[in-house]
Amino acid sequence: MAHAKIQAKMNEASHSKFSRTLSMADRSGQLLESLDQLEMRVEALRETASAMEVEREFILEMIQSLQNGQELRNISAGEREELSLTANRLMGRTLCVEISIGTIRNSLQEEALRNATSVIDAIVKKLLDDMDGGRQQLLAVHAACVTEAPPVPIDQKFQAIVIGCALDDQKKIKRRLETLLRNVDNAKKNIKIMDHQKLEEPKTNGCQ
Repeated sequence: MAHAKIQAKMNEASHSKFSRTLSMADRSGQLLESLDQLEMRVEALRETASAMEVEREFILEMIQSLQNGQELRNISAGEREELSLTANRLMGRTLCVEISIGTIRNSLQEEALRNATSVIDAIVKKLLDDMDGGRQQLLAVHAACVTEAPPVPIDQKFQAIVIGCALDDQKKIKRRLETLLRNVDNAKKNIKIMDHQKLEEPKTNGCQ
């Protein structure tokens, strides 16, 4: 009789343990499913923030283009002052929008990012003294960041540096170079327009 009771208790404990194991497995599965859903939301959040970051940069670039564009010089002083004040106000409001997306890097990726930033900063300094030479360097380092075959020589050394960067940093480096190239091209265009106007000015004034 006592043996039968002991056996019954063991069977009860065994069934109870098995039931708890299933319950824990179910809970674990639910937690994993929740984490998978959260991971998708986290990635969507980062993508949205990245898109907002790009939009902020684009808006700032457009405002600067309007401020430095030839169209602003072809209007009256009063209108120009009013438009400049509006552009400055929009610039200030845009700069107040701060978007920060952290990137997890190891020590090698941090070093690669520092090296890439140093190279680009040096080119930006060169642009102030030699715009054409600096632009050629920009094209070469930008060619190192694209997957399609570029029509210009690739800066192989810079390419090796960029490959060592984190993926998010690679995207930001490419975007920065594209912005710099657009700004340089716009600056050259404005210089040509202004120089052309200077050459045409004597004719406009009736001078021979």
